[in-house]
Amino acid sequence: MNGRAESPDDAYESSGGPVRIPGPRGAADDLGPQCAPDPLPAPPPSHTVLKSLLGAWALAACSAEETQAVEDHLTECAPCADEALRLRDAVGLLHPEESLDLKPLLRSRVLEDCLGKRPARIPVPVWAHPYDTETARLDALLQDFGDAEWHTPVRLKWFEEERRQTRRTTVAGVIGHLLTVDGLVATALGLDDPLGPRAPGEGPTVRTEHFWKASPHPTTRQVREPWRDQGHTLVRTVSFAGRGVAELAVEYGAFALPLGDAFLERAFECWVHAWDIAEAVDYPYDPPSGPHLHGMIDLAARLLPGALAERRRSGRAAPARGLVAAGAPGRTLHLEIEGVGGGGWDIALDSPAAKPSPEHTVARIALDGVEFCQLAAGHISPEEAAAGQHGDREAIRDVLFAAASLSRL
Repeated sequence: MNGRAESPDDAYESSGGPVRIPGPRGAADDLGPQCAPDPLPAPPPSHTVLKSLLGAWALAACSAEETQAVEDHLTECAPCADEALRLRDAVGLLHPEESLDLKPLLRSRVLEDCLGKRPARIPVPVWAHPYDTETARLDALLQDFGDAEWHTPVRLKWFEEERRQTRRTTVAGVIGHLLTVDGLVATALGLDDPLGPRAPGEGPTVRTEHFWKASPHPTTRQVREPWRDQGHTLVRTVSFAGRGVAELAVEYGAFALPLGDAFLERAFECWVHAWDIAEAVDYPYDPPSGPHLHGMIDLAARLLPGALAERRRSGRAAPARGLVAAGAPGRTLHLEIEGVGGGGWDIALDSPAAKPSPEHTVARIALDGVEFCQLAAGHISPEEAAAGQHGDREAIRDVLFAAASLSRL
């Protein structure tokens, strides 16, 4: 006796009968309320719903779940995949890619904004701004050049003896050319000449040839630092020099320019040769800002009567038709420059000392500003200049050729 009541099943089991095996219990029998079974996964969105999400998907406006569902659907549905590609291309047109390069005028704009908030105690003279800006733009172009770019061939172009001349050099050779000619301005300011003591009266061409031949090895990227340092020194020197320095004469060999005009001329040549370099390395390069371009055009226009007289003395231009006393009105050509930096200039035809007069205008020329600068730089010939012309054909030809003769190596 074990003190326990014997159940019928126990009696049946003890008698050798079959043992009863409990049946399976339901899931609810084993789990309490806190352990409810996971819900069944939601069915995937229908084709119609996924198609309606394609626009949001192309704009990257879907949630992570919607994006996954759409992209899974695109692997199975060719019509939706084609539509998705069309929408993605359309979105690309709404958001054009922007260049990672800095805007060419970013430095000058930042400086202008800074100076507007706190003016410099020693400001850069207004007439030196174009040179300061153009040297900074060229230096930015050179900043990331490797050795291969510094040895890229560059063809310099200018106009001489009624035809265009060319000279082959490298990017480094161009910077060496700018260094040596800027040295003329440095000498006028009492600064060191990068070529050392030289004979007086040497012009830009002689100085450049001397620099190129002085080294037994080709000019390399090492020329960038002395060119930069010299440019900074020039700007710093004229900034501290005070009033009146702009009238100081800078000798170019065969002619001279006031220091203010010389800085403008150097800015013009810096831009032109930066353009040559950018073209050689297949890189875009914008013209100067409107006010700076206007100043460069104005300088060329003011030099035209003298260039015309020089060509007349050498027999390359028609004789003067009506000599007048200095300061008296004489025959005039009106030069109209269109576009950014443009304006109108009256050019005395028969003598640099004559006073141009609208009442004595015999011819008119209209040119785009950049095209006029290309002509003055010798990059296009007078015949190639797409000028709007009206009036005395001989006077027009003489002025166009005089503009081209302003160029040099």
